[in-house]
Amino acid sequence: MRARQVKSVPERISSSDADGAREAATRTEQEYVTRVYDRLDTERDRAADELRTGPATVGGGSTFQALAERQSATEEAARRLARLSAVERALCFGRIDHRAEDDVPGDTFYIGRIGLRDEDREPLLIDWRATAARPFYTATSGSPGTLARRRHLHLRDRAVVRIDDEVFDLEGLAEEDRSTIVGEAALLATLRRGRTGRMGDVVATIQEEQDQVIRSGLQGVLVVQGGPGTGKTVAALHRAAYLLYTHRDVLERRGVLVVGPNATFMRYIEQVLPGLGETDVALSTVGGLYPGVRATDAEPPSVAVLKGDLRMAELIEAAVRDRQRIPEDALEVESDGMTLRVDHETCLRARDRARALRAPHNIQRRLYVHELLDALALNRAQQYDRMTDEPLEDIAASGGLPAWLKELIDEAEEEPLLDEADLKLSKENLWLDPSVRKAIDALWPELSPQGLLTSLYTDPDALERAGAHLSPTERHLLHRPAGSPWTVSDVPLLDEAAEWLGQDDTADRARRRAAEADRAAEELYAREVIESTGLAELEMVDAATLADRHHDDGPPLTTAERAAADREWAYGHVIVDEAQELSEMAWRTVMRRVPTRSLTVVGDIAQTGSAAGARSWGQMLDRYVPGRWREQRLMVNYRTPAAIMRVAADLLAAVAPDQIPPEPVRDDGPPPRAVRIAPEELPDLPDLVRSELAEIDTGERGEGRLALISSGRRYPAVRSALPDAEAGATPEALDATVVVLTTEEAKGLEFDSVIVVDPAGIMTESPRGGQDLYVAITRATRRLTVVHDNDLPPTLAALTPAD
Repeated sequence: MRARQVKSVPERISSSDADGAREAATRTEQEYVTRVYDRLDTERDRAADELRTGPATVGGGSTFQALAERQSATEEAARRLARLSAVERALCFGRIDHRAEDDVPGDTFYIGRIGLRDEDREPLLIDWRATAARPFYTATSGSPGTLARRRHLHLRDRAVVRIDDEVFDLEGLAEEDRSTIVGEAALLATLRRGRTGRMGDVVATIQEEQDQVIRSGLQGVLVVQGGPGTGKTVAALHRAAYLLYTHRDVLERRGVLVVGPNATFMRYIEQVLPGLGETDVALSTVGGLYPGVRATDAEPPSVAVLKGDLRMAELIEAAVRDRQRIPEDALEVESDGMTLRVDHETCLRARDRARALRAPHNIQRRLYVHELLDALALNRAQQYDRMTDEPLEDIAASGGLPAWLKELIDEAEEEPLLDEADLKLSKENLWLDPSVRKAIDALWPELSPQGLLTSLYTDPDALERAGAHLSPTERHLLHRPAGSPWTVSDVPLLDEAAEWLGQDDTADRARRRAAEADRAAEELYAREVIESTGLAELEMVDAATLADRHHDDGPPLTTAERAAADREWAYGHVIVDEAQELSEMAWRTVMRRVPTRSLTVVGDIAQTGSAAGARSWGQMLDRYVPGRWREQRLMVNYRTPAAIMRVAADLLAAVAPDQIPPEPVRDDGPPPRAVRIAPEELPDLPDLVRSELAEIDTGERGEGRLALISSGRRYPAVRSALPDAEAGATPEALDATVVVLTTEEAKGLEFDSVIVVDPAGIMTESPRGGQDLYVAITRATRRLTVVHDNDLPPTLAALTPAD
């Protein structure tokens, strides 16, 4: 595989007075950058003052509109302060000079993480997402548009430390600009840097095909198909920032959700969006999409495939209906010394009426409970009536009943046993009786998703009743003991159960009414205080503000925080990374969170490792947006050196021959090598690790990362050989210089050096072991070593044997 030369990366421009030009250019840019940072400080101080004292443009008053305006203005000040505080690093990173026309100098714009205006409201810094900034990303030597030069500014803290120029039209530059042309290609310089354990933004080095992804329209489903190192993840994150900038009125209110493969990956990317000025995007794994559950455990492949199958939706529906029962004969309940009875037909009608409601189980239950309480109250009234009437009837039969009393009894028989008020009181009294509640709960219980699944998994009889469409072997796979932890595969089933069960919000609505009443009482008390102290005449404070000071509910929640706590929240846009790993049931969970079907789906079918994952994008998406999704392919690999990609391409041709490997930009670094180490010699791994760390030492503090990606069977031995190394998908793993991972844990990450241990084992341990190995060997940005004990798999024949 031949390394591809990126058109927008020109060769270094030399000059006899390069040092002088560099110093002059640096002084000029430093003056401008200092001015930009001064403006940032001013804007930040203003936002902090507004947050502390309240915006000056919002009036007082205690009307609902005034309260809403103050709340909205305060939240906006908090969001702006968060954005301004997050863009400190490399605030200004670029400059574009448009070509002069007819001796009239072209426009010059400075590009940064956010937009800033000076005190005269003139543009000082152009937001990288603005239309005016787009030539910074799209201009190439073959198609520069109106640009004469693109300049990259490299900052450390607030100081300009390097400048790189790309000149498209020397004659189009002003005379003074021609004498200050310096530097080299910014992209390759960035690619050669050591890894830091966190994904950085690429806002200064976005390439044309990535820019097309970022600026694609909001509506519909965009699939970004890209092989290893194509920058699909970071392009998707910049797309989130771009969409928030372009459609802020919609997305800031509804929010953007980013779904990633595991917690380590989410921490790996968590700094990208804040660094672009966007602090209000929700990040979650599939295991975290159900509020209150943070599942990280994986299932064996056979169980994961079954739980990811759409037939699980049928299982959940059947399990819910299985808990909606009627007695075999009649419902009989002992209450207050009486045996209350509701016949079978009445119970059946009550169940059918409840099921006829187009509502979830727990909402239907309210109707079912009321119907049975009606019947029980009527039966109790009938029994009381008989207890009263029978003695009177005996007296009447003996002829001893006065005529006037007989007339009253006849009139009473024409009246209903219970009027509306009596029925309500009788039902309330019955519902307070534990025996009545227990009897009704046994027929139609109020259920939680966790309770439903637990009772289903632990009861073979329940599995047989609800899972008639499953084989006995499949039902056995679902059975597990009580107390088992929730797995990632369980979360979509919990979400499915929540859809069928719903939530009876009667108590929540009562609490909200009580809270509103308490708030009204607090404002009334505050108004009385103001009037009694004379503050009303001074107009120093209004009742609502005074009540706020004594009623602190804590800081207001952000959109992302509110959304994460609300399972039914509808996001404005959802980005799914490593989307090829999602099962069919996981896709149902994701789609519920974006009813507008505005999604960015990011992944690589060739890297599908999950047995329940996608074999094609159409397989997963056509069910929801048939024929209405668009695909954009990223075909340039910016991360992996060509020598490593040649090995990866051979492997890909064997395991996924219909997939085309991305073309590498870089043709640097040593060839990947194979090292034979017998299992009993794995304790010698530290020597290999030390030599690799020496090779990737960049001299930059905090840079340089090495990962050992092992098969499951060799994982314990690798951990034993490197007891001080971090291991697994943990937050600490990203900060460690050396980490031991499985292929699943390494997905989406990158390291300067990668040591793959036991490639044959990786290939045979799962149904898609070949794809897992492809993932493992494409995590390296500089060096790759494959450790094997027997012969190498034929697909890795291109590896160079170690000396």
